[in-house]
Amino acid sequence: MINHREIISYLQNLSDIEIAAHSQRYFKTGKGEYGYGDKFLGIRVPELRKAVKLFQDINLSEIKKLLKSEYHELRLIALLLMVHQFKNGDINKREKIYNVYLKHTKYINNWDLVDSSASYIVGAWLFDKDRSILYELAQSSKLWERRIAIISTAYFIKNNQFTDTLKLSKILLTDSEDLIHKAVGWMLREVGKINIEVEEKYLKQHYKNMPRTMLRYAIEKFSSSQRQDYLKNNLP
Repeated sequence: MINHREIISYLQNLSDIEIAAHSQRYFKTGKGEYGYGDKFLGIRVPELRKAVKLFQDINLSEIKKLLKSEYHELRLIALLLMVHQFKNGDINKREKIYNVYLKHTKYINNWDLVDSSASYIVGAWLFDKDRSILYELAQSSKLWERRIAIISTAYFIKNNQFTDTLKLSKILLTDSEDLIHKAVGWMLREVGKINIEVEEKYLKQHYKNMPRTMLRYAIEKFSSSQRQDYLKNNLP
Protein backbone atom coordinates (compact mmCIF):
# COMPACT_ATOMS: atom_id res chain seq x y z
CA MET A 1 0.00 0.00 0.00
CA ILE A 2 1.44 3.35 -1.07
CA ASN A 3 1.74 5.92 1.71
CA HIS A 4 1.50 9.66 1.05
CA ARG A 5 4.84 10.08 2.84
CA GLU A 6 6.51 8.06 0.07
CA ILE A 7 5.36 10.63 -2.46
CA ILE A 8 6.49 13.51 -0.26
CA SER A 9 9.93 11.94 0.13
CA TYR A 10 10.17 11.25 -3.61
CA LEU A 11 9.26 14.82 -4.54
CA GLN A 12 11.47 16.42 -1.91
CA ASN A 13 14.42 14.76 -3.63
CA LEU A 14 13.41 16.54 -6.84
CA SER A 15 13.03 19.97 -5.26
CA ASP A 16 15.00 22.90 -6.62
CA ILE A 17 15.48 26.18 -4.75
CA GLU A 18 15.75 28.31 -7.89
CA ILE A 19 12.59 26.84 -9.43
CA ALA A 20 10.79 27.34 -6.11
CA ALA A 21 11.82 31.00 -5.99
CA HIS A 22 10.61 31.53 -9.56
CA SER A 23 7.29 29.82 -8.77
CA GLN A 24 6.82 32.06 -5.73
CA ARG A 25 6.90 35.06 -8.06
CA TYR A 26 5.02 33.48 -10.98
CA PHE A 27 2.08 32.38 -8.86
CA LYS A 28 1.78 35.74 -7.09
CA THR A 29 2.43 34.69 -3.51
CA GLY A 30 3.19 38.16 -2.15
CA LYS A 31 1.03 39.97 0.37
CA GLY A 32 -2.23 41.06 -1.22
CA GLU A 33 -1.75 38.83 -4.27
CA TYR A 34 -4.01 35.92 -5.22
CA GLY A 35 -1.52 33.22 -4.16
CA TYR A 36 -0.49 34.87 -0.92
CA GLY A 37 1.33 32.55 1.45
CA ASP A 38 1.64 29.58 -0.90
CA LYS A 39 4.84 27.55 -0.63
CA PHE A 40 6.75 25.71 -3.34
CA LEU A 41 9.21 22.83 -3.43
CA GLY A 42 10.41 23.79 -6.88
CA ILE A 43 9.33 20.91 -9.13
CA ARG A 44 8.24 21.25 -12.74
CA VAL A 45 4.94 19.79 -13.94
CA PRO A 46 6.48 17.10 -16.23
CA GLU A 47 8.21 15.63 -13.16
CA LEU A 48 4.91 15.58 -11.30
CA ARG A 49 3.23 13.78 -14.18
CA LYS A 50 5.97 11.15 -14.13
CA ALA A 51 5.33 10.69 -10.43
CA VAL A 52 1.61 10.18 -11.11
CA LYS A 53 2.49 7.11 -13.18
CA LEU A 54 4.68 5.77 -10.39
CA PHE A 55 2.11 6.28 -7.63
CA GLN A 56 -1.15 5.91 -9.57
CA ASP A 57 -2.49 3.16 -7.30
CA ILE A 58 -2.40 5.22 -4.12
CA ASN A 59 -5.55 5.15 -2.00
CA LEU A 60 -7.88 8.14 -2.13
CA SER A 61 -7.54 8.64 1.64
CA GLU A 62 -3.80 9.13 1.15
CA ILE A 63 -4.40 11.51 -1.75
CA LYS A 64 -6.53 13.68 0.55
CA LYS A 65 -3.54 14.06 2.86
CA LEU A 66 -1.46 15.35 -0.04
CA LEU A 67 -4.26 17.71 -1.08
CA LYS A 68 -4.13 19.36 2.34
CA SER A 69 -0.40 20.07 2.08
CA GLU A 70 1.02 23.58 2.47
CA TYR A 71 3.15 22.91 -0.62
CA HIS A 72 1.70 23.75 -3.99
CA GLU A 73 3.26 20.80 -5.85
CA LEU A 74 1.87 18.29 -3.37
CA ARG A 75 -1.62 19.68 -3.85
CA LEU A 76 -1.10 19.59 -7.61
CA ILE A 77 0.05 15.97 -7.66
CA ALA A 78 -2.94 15.07 -5.48
CA LEU A 79 -5.24 16.58 -8.10
CA LEU A 80 -3.38 14.94 -10.98
CA LEU A 81 -3.71 11.59 -9.22
CA MET A 82 -7.43 12.21 -8.75
CA VAL A 83 -7.81 13.06 -12.44
CA HIS A 84 -5.97 9.87 -13.40
CA GLN A 85 -8.02 7.69 -11.07
CA PHE A 86 -11.27 9.35 -12.15
CA LYS A 87 -10.52 8.68 -15.80
CA ASN A 88 -9.74 5.03 -15.12
CA GLY A 89 -12.24 4.32 -12.35
CA ASP A 90 -15.72 2.84 -12.29
CA ILE A 91 -18.79 4.95 -11.49
CA ASN A 92 -18.45 4.44 -7.72
CA LYS A 93 -14.82 5.51 -7.77
CA ARG A 94 -15.66 8.54 -9.87
CA GLU A 95 -18.42 9.63 -7.55
CA LYS A 96 -16.10 9.38 -4.54
CA ILE A 97 -13.44 11.46 -6.28
CA TYR A 98 -16.00 14.07 -7.34
CA ASN A 99 -17.31 14.37 -3.78
CA VAL A 100 -13.81 14.64 -2.31
CA TYR A 101 -13.00 17.33 -4.85
CA LEU A 102 -15.95 19.53 -3.94
CA LYS A 103 -15.41 19.05 -0.21
CA HIS A 104 -11.82 20.23 -0.49
CA THR A 105 -12.08 23.27 -2.76
CA LYS A 106 -10.25 25.45 -0.21
CA TYR A 107 -7.10 23.53 -1.09
CA ILE A 108 -7.65 23.97 -4.85
CA ASN A 109 -6.46 27.52 -4.52
CA ASN A 110 -4.58 28.63 -7.59
CA TRP A 111 -5.38 28.83 -11.28
CA ASP A 112 -3.18 25.91 -12.34
CA LEU A 113 -4.72 23.67 -9.70
CA VAL A 114 -8.20 24.50 -10.98
CA ASP A 115 -7.32 24.33 -14.67
CA SER A 116 -5.63 20.93 -14.45
CA SER A 117 -8.54 19.28 -12.66
CA ALA A 118 -11.97 20.97 -12.77
CA SER A 119 -13.14 19.94 -16.24
CA TYR A 120 -11.68 16.44 -15.92
CA ILE A 121 -13.47 15.71 -12.65
CA VAL A 122 -16.36 18.12 -12.06
CA GLY A 123 -17.25 18.65 -15.71
CA ALA A 124 -16.89 14.98 -16.57
CA TRP A 125 -19.02 13.86 -13.62
CA LEU A 126 -21.79 16.37 -14.26
CA PHE A 127 -21.96 15.77 -18.01
CA ASP A 128 -25.09 13.60 -17.78
CA LYS A 129 -26.35 14.97 -14.45
CA ASP A 130 -27.92 18.02 -12.87
CA ARG A 131 -25.48 20.93 -13.10
CA SER A 132 -26.98 23.32 -10.57
CA ILE A 133 -23.88 23.03 -8.36
CA LEU A 134 -21.96 24.99 -11.00
CA TYR A 135 -24.31 27.94 -10.57
CA GLU A 136 -23.82 27.81 -6.81
CA LEU A 137 -20.05 27.80 -7.28
CA ALA A 138 -20.28 30.67 -9.78
CA GLN A 139 -21.86 32.84 -7.10
CA SER A 140 -19.44 31.83 -4.36
CA SER A 141 -17.47 34.48 -2.49
CA LYS A 142 -14.36 32.39 -3.16
CA LEU A 143 -12.43 33.21 -6.31
CA TRP A 144 -11.29 29.66 -6.96
CA GLU A 145 -14.78 28.17 -6.65
CA ARG A 146 -16.00 30.63 -9.27
CA ARG A 147 -13.13 29.61 -11.52
CA ILE A 148 -13.94 25.93 -10.95
CA ALA A 149 -17.49 26.64 -12.13
CA ILE A 150 -16.56 28.11 -15.49
CA ILE A 151 -13.52 25.91 -16.20
CA SER A 152 -15.58 22.77 -15.53
CA THR A 153 -17.62 23.60 -18.62
CA ALA A 154 -14.60 22.92 -20.85
CA TYR A 155 -15.73 19.29 -20.75
CA PHE A 156 -19.17 20.24 -22.04
CA ILE A 157 -17.70 22.43 -24.77
CA LYS A 158 -15.60 19.54 -26.08
CA ASN A 159 -18.85 17.60 -26.36
CA ASN A 160 -20.63 20.37 -28.28
CA GLN A 161 -22.66 21.64 -25.35
CA PHE A 162 -22.40 25.40 -24.86
CA THR A 163 -25.45 26.44 -22.85
CA ASP A 164 -23.90 26.27 -19.39
CA THR A 165 -20.74 28.05 -20.50
CA LEU A 166 -22.81 30.93 -21.87
CA LYS A 167 -25.10 31.12 -18.83
CA LEU A 168 -22.20 31.04 -16.38
CA SER A 169 -20.31 33.59 -18.45
CA LYS A 170 -23.25 35.94 -18.10
CA ILE A 171 -23.29 35.45 -14.31
CA LEU A 172 -19.57 36.18 -14.15
CA LEU A 173 -19.71 39.14 -16.52
CA THR A 174 -19.41 41.64 -13.67
CA ASP A 175 -16.93 39.67 -11.59
CA SER A 176 -14.21 41.84 -10.06
CA GLU A 177 -11.34 39.37 -10.44
CA ASP A 178 -8.99 39.41 -13.43
CA LEU A 179 -8.48 35.64 -13.14
CA ILE A 180 -12.20 35.15 -13.69
CA HIS A 181 -12.16 37.53 -16.67
CA LYS A 182 -9.38 35.43 -18.22
CA ALA A 183 -11.16 32.14 -17.49
CA VAL A 184 -14.47 33.28 -18.97
CA GLY A 185 -12.79 34.72 -22.05
CA TRP A 186 -10.85 31.49 -22.49
CA MET A 187 -13.99 29.35 -22.32
CA LEU A 188 -15.80 31.60 -24.81
CA ARG A 189 -12.82 31.25 -27.13
CA GLU A 190 -13.09 27.46 -26.78
CA VAL A 191 -16.76 27.67 -27.75
CA GLY A 192 -15.74 29.63 -30.83
CA LYS A 193 -13.24 26.97 -31.87
CA ILE A 194 -16.12 24.55 -32.26
CA ASN A 195 -18.96 26.89 -33.20
CA ILE A 196 -17.98 30.45 -34.05
CA GLU A 197 -21.59 31.46 -34.69
CA VAL A 198 -22.52 30.65 -31.08
CA GLU A 199 -19.61 32.65 -29.71
CA GLU A 200 -20.25 35.65 -31.94
CA LYS A 201 -23.94 35.72 -31.09
CA TYR A 202 -23.04 35.84 -27.39
CA LEU A 203 -20.35 38.46 -27.91
CA LYS A 204 -22.58 40.77 -29.91
CA GLN A 205 -25.05 40.73 -27.04
CA HIS A 206 -22.54 41.29 -24.25
CA TYR A 207 -19.20 42.59 -25.52
CA LYS A 208 -19.92 46.22 -24.63
CA ASN A 209 -20.32 45.22 -20.99
CA MET A 210 -17.44 42.74 -20.83
CA PRO A 211 -14.25 43.53 -18.93
CA ARG A 212 -11.48 44.32 -21.40
CA THR A 213 -9.39 41.27 -20.45
CA MET A 214 -12.37 38.94 -20.86
CA LEU A 215 -13.10 40.34 -24.30
CA ARG A 216 -9.47 40.16 -25.42
CA TYR A 217 -9.24 36.51 -24.41
CA ALA A 218 -12.53 35.69 -26.13
CA ILE A 219 -11.55 37.27 -29.48
CA GLU A 220 -7.90 36.21 -29.47
CA LYS A 221 -8.32 33.96 -32.53
CA PHE A 222 -10.33 36.48 -34.54
CA SER A 223 -8.78 38.38 -37.43
CA SER A 224 -7.04 41.67 -36.65
CA SER A 225 -9.88 43.67 -38.20
CA GLN A 226 -12.52 41.75 -36.25
CA ARG A 227 -10.66 42.29 -33.00
CA GLN A 228 -10.46 46.01 -33.65
CA ASP A 229 -14.18 46.17 -34.42
CA TYR A 230 -14.96 44.62 -31.02
CA LEU A 231 -12.40 46.63 -29.09
CA LYS A 232 -13.46 49.94 -30.67
CA ASN A 233 -17.21 49.25 -30.52
CA ASN A 234 -17.47 49.38 -34.28
CA LEU A 235 -19.97 46.54 -34.63
CA PRO A 236 -23.38 47.39 -36.11
